[in-house]
Amino acid sequence: MSKYLVTGGAGFIGSNLVERLVEDGNDVVIVDDLSMGKIENLDCIPKEHVTFYKRSITDFGFMSRLLITEKFDYIVLLGAVASVADSVDRPAETHSINQEANINVYETIRKHALRVKKVLFASSAAVYGDDPVLPKKETSNIVPLTPYAIDKFSSERYAIVYGKLYDIPTVCTRFFNVYGPRQNPESPYSGVLSIVQSCLKTGKTFKLFGDGEQTRDFTYIDDVIDALLLLLSTPEAKWDVYNVATGKQTSLNDVIKSFEEATDKKLDVVHAETRKGDIKDSFADVTKLRSLGYVAKYDVKHGLNKYVKYNRKLKND
Repeated sequence: MSKYLVTGGAGFIGSNLVERLVEDGNDVVIVDDLSMGKIENLDCIPKEHVTFYKRSITDFGFMSRLLITEKFDYIVLLGAVASVADSVDRPAETHSINQEANINVYETIRKHALRVKKVLFASSAAVYGDDPVLPKKETSNIVPLTPYAIDKFSSERYAIVYGKLYDIPTVCTRFFNVYGPRQNPESPYSGVLSIVQSCLKTGKTFKLFGDGEQTRDFTYIDDVIDALLLLLSTPEAKWDVYNVATGKQTSLNDVIKSFEEATDKKLDVVHAETRKGDIKDSFADVTKLRSLGYVAKYDVKHGLNKYVKYNRKLKND
């Protein structure tokens, strides 16, 4: 049994990770201010193995005391303002959450010589920006176009450099278009798949920007959790960054078709002009992650089928 800290643990990715960690017999401490996460996301997880703190990760004193007192084996930094638009509207405020809070964790570990087995920082494919060269490799050009992307890339570099300088086993991930259970379609920063799913469920019209031929590397949540656990448990995976994706391109039109087949419903679509700044195509090279033994189990069709089944079960419970 190990002790984990998961910031943002009541969010979409965080709650799925916490569920798996508890299933594997670990104790988990969650810090989440619920500005983006939902406490209901933790309802299905046995409470005897989870400690929840409704606190902000920008409460540096609290976070430092928690790290010193609890002496975690593993730390997973998922807490963030994941809204790109929010970072444009409130760059200074989101910077304190998306970068300074993470530096506080690294610095506390350094100053107090805390012995952790691994610190994992969750970054984003947003760091690649609109560079047209595909697929995106970890060595591809970094073209951050928003404060969100700048903070993600800076936090990566802090994690890696702090790790090397002070012998802290750190590792970073860049997520590509994650989807699955507990993703909130009501939020303005939600993934497009959860919005499509919600429109099919409610009969609302889906606004499709552009012709629908834009492609993404849609990654099912179970594959993401597998990747996180692999990186946490692999000692040689440190002081480096890894793309977390499937390595495949899928158009939004194909996603909509798969969703319609899985739900046996027709999506009402209204077309709108392509949004300024939207990236046409993106997918990942996951060679580095595969070298550690990672295999993505879900293509879009199988992932969407599992997602739809989950939502049906939720509706019937």
